[in-house]
Amino acid sequence: MSLKKLNTVLAAVVVLFTLYLGLSFVLPLGTTFPGLANWPSDDSGFSIVKGSRELAMGLVMGILMVTGHRRALGWVLVMMAVAPFGDMVNVLAHGGSMVAAFAIHGLTAALIAVTGLLILRETSNVQEAAAQPA
Repeated sequence: MSLKKLNTVLAAVVVLFTLYLGLSFVLPLGTTFPGLANWPSDDSGFSIVKGSRELAMGLVMGILMVTGHRRALGWVLVMMAVAPFGDMVNVLAHGGSMVAAFAIHGLTAALIAVTGLLILRETSNVQEAAAQPA
């Protein structure tokens, strides 16, 4: 499997999971918040804010992927890794489970960042080849 195909599969997984996660927080599916010791109540608006953030992130990444803007997608993925990292810090700061914080949010942040870095590596090779005179 080529690097480009692997990167595309990883990016598609990140985009689809982010959209699924966003919908699961926005729609009344009985979503819980992994790792938090004190679950926010349903009327707090926490799930709508979190779901809206996830949906926006998924749509941005999805649009860049579908339109073929791979270099921009790589940078956005690296930037978007900040969100699950922030969730990890939030869980840890509010007495949540360290296992959930690192296993769920930390690994998610790492996967998104690595996917972005792989796409940046792939696209930098393409740009270097295009810049070489014939």
